[in-house]
Formats: sequence, structure tokens, C-alpha cells
Amino acid sequence: MVHNLSQQDSLLGNYMAELRDIEIQHDPVRFRLNMERIAEIMGYEISKSLPYKTISVETPLGVSSDRVLQEQPVLITILRAGLAMHTGLMRCFDRAESAFVSAYRKHLTPEEFEIYVEYLAAPNLDGRIWIISDPMLATGNSMNTVFDALIKVGIPKKIFLVTALSTHQALAKVRAHFPPNTDIFTAAIDDELTAQSYIVPGLGDAGDLAFGVKV
Repeated sequence: MVHNLSQQDSLLGNYMAELRDIEIQHDPVRFRLNMERIAEIMGYEISKSLPYKTISVETPLGVSSDRVLQEQPVLITILRAGLAMHTGLMRCFDRAESAFVSAYRKHLTPEEFEIYVEYLAAPNLDGRIWIISDPMLATGNSMNTVFDALIKVGIPKKIFLVTALSTHQALAKVRAHFPPNTDIFTAAIDDELTAQSYIVPGLGDAGDLAFGVKV
């Protein structure tokens, strides 16, 4: 299921507008902060779908019955662009374990490229709830390649994908590749994808804007 959070007015729209703004993009601190804010909102939305249990909490005046998470998810981010979103998700799920995967485009021509995964560091992933964050779903190829790498080390109980911006093409490709128990949370969906696989109007290269232009 795809959850397009832009379909309802909220502060998320403010943060997305600032991410896209070419003038505000000159401030990488602000760019990272807005990615973190978007991820926090999505983490809260995801939390509504997670399993809970009741515990007793001793207060200064008595005992309270409270509902808390039954289990912690694993937060999985795609390096390097996903790090800011990962920080926002960690604020929501501050006791969760983390996994990190590198994925990058290796261009064969200006229009054609392959996705390579060269690094994966993860806790036990088997039978766990996965929350995978990557700020852009342009073609869906990176996300699908990362899933293929992750599935070799564990089978998830449930998957949530978190992204700031996606295309209809990428969403269709990811939904066809991932198992049925996958929910996708996106802050916006753009219609156009260029021949070089960049989203229009998009926002540019999220990794470069957050951490500096790579060489």
C-alpha cells in the first residue's frame, strides 16, 4: 500500500517546499533538518500500524497501565543520502537497532546505469519489522537492489519504506518487486522522470545537498 502524505494538508508541505527551494538548498543544515522532520512525521504515522502491549508503570502516586511497542523495528538506511532521514526515524524509535547499506549508480551511458551494493552491516533481520529509508524513489532500481541484498540475510515480518519524494514509475516497480506485506510512505509524488532518471520538478541530488557534492 502507498501512503501519499501530501494528499492531506499538514506541516509536511512546509518541509517539502523548503527541500525543493533552490535558495534554501544552499543551507545544508536546513536541508538535513527538513529531511529529519519528514522522517519523524512518517515514523509517527508508521507507529500507528505496529503491534503494542500493555505494561504497568509505577508513578510517584500509584501504578499506571500504558500501551508501548511490543517489539522494536530495525531501521535500515541507504547510504549516504538516507542518513538524515535515519536520524529522524531514530528520534521516534530510539531503542531500535540499525542497518546500513551502500548503493550507488554506475553509469554505462548518460542514460543507462546499474546499481551496485558493496556494503551491508546489519543486526539480525530475520522475522523483524523493517523500516527502510531513502529520500528519493526515482526509478526504484536502488531500492529493489537493496532489498535483494537484505533478503539474503533475513526474511522480514513486515516492511515499511520511507521516502521524501517518489515517482509513479518507481512506486509501481517497487510494489511489484517487494512482498505484499510492504507499506510505502512518501511525502510527495512527482510525475516526470528524465532520460537520466532524475525526478522533475524534484529537488536535485539529496545526498549532495545534505552532505556536499561528491566527486
